[in-house]
Amino acid sequence: MTRSLHPNAHRVSDTLIARGHHGLIVQQPETVHTAEQAAAALGVEVGAIVKSLVFLLDEEPIMLLVSGAHRVDVARTGDRLDGALAPASPDLVTEVTGQPLGGVAPLGHPANIPTYIDRSLRFHPELWASGGCPNTLFRTVYSELRRITAAVDVDVD
Repeated sequence: MTRSLHPNAHRVSDTLIARGHHGLIVQQPETVHTAEQAAAALGVEVGAIVKSLVFLLDEEPIMLLVSGAHRVDVARTGDRLDGALAPASPDLVTEVTGQPLGGVAPLGHPANIPTYIDRSLRFHPELWASGGCPNTLFRTVYSELRRITAAVDVDVD
C-alpha cells in the first residue's frame, strides 16, 4: 500500500522541484522529531542532519540551518549576524513556516524567510533535511541546500 504525502511534504517537494532539486521526499514509518532520531532512521551521522530552526534577529524571523551535531550559540551567532538573536516561540515557528515543530523544512513556507546555513554542514558529503512533516526527509548536498534556500554561510557555535 502506498501512503500519500501530507500537503506540507507536497509543498516542500514542489518548492524543491521549482528550485532545481529532484524533489524526492522520503517518508519514514515513524516520526523523526529530533536529529538523533532522523540519523538513526537513515543510518547516517547526526552531523549530516539539517535542523531548520527559526530565531528572531532584532525581532524579525530568520531561519538557521544547523548541523544536528551543533547547538546554536545565540550570543556569538547574533554578533556574527550584527543583531540580537533569540529563539522564536513554538507558535511563531508554526506561523511563519506553516509546518509543525519537529518537521520544519528549510523551504516550502508561506513566505520566504531570510536563511543562514551552518558552515560545518559543508563537511558532510550528503545531508538530510525535514520534508515539512515529522516523518519526511529529503536528501541534498551543502552547495545545493545553500542555493535552493538562498542561505548565507555562518558559524553558529
